[in-house]
Amino acid sequence: MNRLGGSGVEVSALSFGAAAIANLYTEVGEEQAHEAVEAAWQRGVRYFDTAPHYGLGLSERRLGAALRGHPRDRYTVSTKVGRRLEPADGTGDDLAHGFAVPATHRRVWDFSADGIRRTLEASLERLGLDRVDVVYLHDPDEHAEAAFREGYPALEKLRAEGVVGAIGAGMNQSAMLTRFVRDTDVDVVLCAGRYTLLDQSALTDLLPAALERGTSVVIGGAFNSGLLANPEPGARYNYTAAPSELVARALRLKSVADRHGTTLRAVALAFCAAHPAVASVLVGARSAHEVRDCAHQFAARVPDAVWRDLRAEGLLPAEAPVPGEASGEGHS
Repeated sequence: MNRLGGSGVEVSALSFGAAAIANLYTEVGEEQAHEAVEAAWQRGVRYFDTAPHYGLGLSERRLGAALRGHPRDRYTVSTKVGRRLEPADGTGDDLAHGFAVPATHRRVWDFSADGIRRTLEASLERLGLDRVDVVYLHDPDEHAEAAFREGYPALEKLRAEGVVGAIGAGMNQSAMLTRFVRDTDVDVVLCAGRYTLLDQSALTDLLPAALERGTSVVIGGAFNSGLLANPEPGARYNYTAAPSELVARALRLKSVADRHGTTLRAVALAFCAAHPAVASVLVGARSAHEVRDCAHQFAARVPDAVWRDLRAEGLLPAEAPVPGEASGEGHS
């Protein structure tokens, strides 16, 4: 278990992202969702991440139900604020936002102190919990002023009151997360898709800043929405169809992994975990089979020759730490 920044909150090195069990892209049955969470628990995962945005609350409801049989002091839960759910007429679906659920609610951007408390209270009700351990400001890309002026101070107050143990921000970019690390006292940031085998943009700003400040980083999107899990034409990259040049690059990465008897999935996860600022790698899974595969790949040792070849072939920058190096022994 790794501690988040200066907080007392601990997370497992591999964590479970609960967006997929909220009908991300396609429907997932209640039993399948429950089995996915239980498989994660059986494989030692003790950190679970969710958000109201995921399936209009379905993720929180399903995650809370699945964890109900486990001792509360043995797992860590994070959720997010910034998108408040308001009842809607329920007609149509939510596929425009990526979730195959009825449009029972609509999302309202709200980073005000009152909005954050109301959003968190609603999340606790859906989760069936009296507390969550970590709260992130969720995707404040277009709402920077409100997030820094109102949202962050509100989270800081909740932390001071002991309502939550750790606070941070979760985004699909590194620049604003770097600003949170440098200009606030967040414990952790969740960076999705910006530190992977295909995109190391966080290596130049966020990760050095986090090391300097003692802020933890949770890496999401290790597979860049699927391309690094199964590189083929039609695969998703950052939530949309992957361009052909990235498919070709992913296939080159896979070729190196195959050559040394490992998998691209194992290489992708090990790379994310190797940076010393990274406390946990968050993987989304929609079934027990996917969870078990991710846990197996995460535990696998990637041969040193893989990293040498990736660098030699220009597929990985020399400055990116890899397992076994003195600067990056977070996971091997």
